[in-house]
Amino acid sequence: MTERATFRQVLAEPVFRTVFFTRGLAVGADTLRTVALSVLVFTTTGSALLGAMTFGVSFLPQVVGGLLLGALPDMLRPRLLLVSGYTLEAAAAALLAFGLPVWASLLLVAGVGCLAPVFNGTAGRLTAETLSGDAFVVGRGLFQLVNSAVQIVGLAGGGILVAAVGPHAALLVTAGCHAVAALWARVNLPDLPAPGRQSERSLVLQSYHGARELLVDTTVRRLLIANWLPPAFVIGGESLLIPYAGLRHFPESASGIILGCIPVGMFLGNLVVTRALTPRARERAVAPLVAVLGLPMLGFVLDVPPVVAGVLMAIMGCGFAFGLGLQGPFRDALPGDARGQAFGLLSTGLMTLQGVGPLVFGGLTEVVPVGAAMALAGVATVCVAGWLAVALRPRAKTPVPVNPGTDAAAL
Repeated sequence: MTERATFRQVLAEPVFRTVFFTRGLAVGADTLRTVALSVLVFTTTGSALLGAMTFGVSFLPQVVGGLLLGALPDMLRPRLLLVSGYTLEAAAAALLAFGLPVWASLLLVAGVGCLAPVFNGTAGRLTAETLSGDAFVVGRGLFQLVNSAVQIVGLAGGGILVAAVGPHAALLVTAGCHAVAALWARVNLPDLPAPGRQSERSLVLQSYHGARELLVDTTVRRLLIANWLPPAFVIGGESLLIPYAGLRHFPESASGIILGCIPVGMFLGNLVVTRALTPRARERAVAPLVAVLGLPMLGFVLDVPPVVAGVLMAIMGCGFAFGLGLQGPFRDALPGDARGQAFGLLSTGLMTLQGVGPLVFGGLTEVVPVGAAMALAGVATVCVAGWLAVALRPRAKTPVPVNPGTDAAAL
């Protein structure tokens, strides 16, 4: 059995430590940018629709970047890509702060979103190449922990900061955070050589064919789908929480607090699964944790009070730790010359389907009550858990024939 790695051992690796802290700073800055831009767009236009669009405008364009530029992490120097990405994010936030038309602001955020698979793929590749064994899974778990933490701090603290200094100044803070991340990566990340993936195809064709080759591989495709589907269904149901709260006449502040329970559960779930379970136990826990992700959604078919809704959302958040049990098998299934594109594709699918999920389950509310649509999202997630219980079951080894003249008990 593989020995469990510790957080201290993982953070002792200089390359991973730099990637981890700069990515955490960048994710926090992105969360603040989303809050500030949403407030700015709403106060400028008075349109709730346009204000809401700022939360999802960077998701769907990622499929374009993943398909057209996904091969870049396997072709260029990782420090160049990460520093360029953080610098571009800083410049975009500065432009947003100094004022653009609403359509230009949304277009700029969507354009930066197209490049997200490149930067996520680069970070994933560096993690896979600098950490081995269980240290890789723990490293990926740390990324999930920091993502949960910065969502909690960024959404709550972002609202406070925007209220205190205004959206324009908050966007300048976002630009500064990205600039610090760029400088941090430039100074502390070694200028590692390019992975050296060679092809006579153009970048676009190489990216397209690389994605196709990954998806054709049965094992890689199954693990990608296993990573993609549960969050897609759950986020689709989660997106209906605010309408549900309105129809149930919750207090005005309740929906935000209830939504904040989700990253709290995510943090706790990832912490427990990373620290308490062995590598093999994490892999066995994938299907049960996906069930934990979906079952709480069934409760919303009833008229639940705000406190119960918050508890259900926190329990649901714990289920997101299912992804830790997929990290090792996914890394091991990848071809060495396409790891960067594979991690970018993983991120692209997650973001894209999380953008599609709310559209699907939101559309269901035209024919069924909101609570029933949320419950259907839970049912779909539990069905995925059943599929995973079968699809990820290790195949039984062929028994070794025993010589009739040999004492079987001695073998």
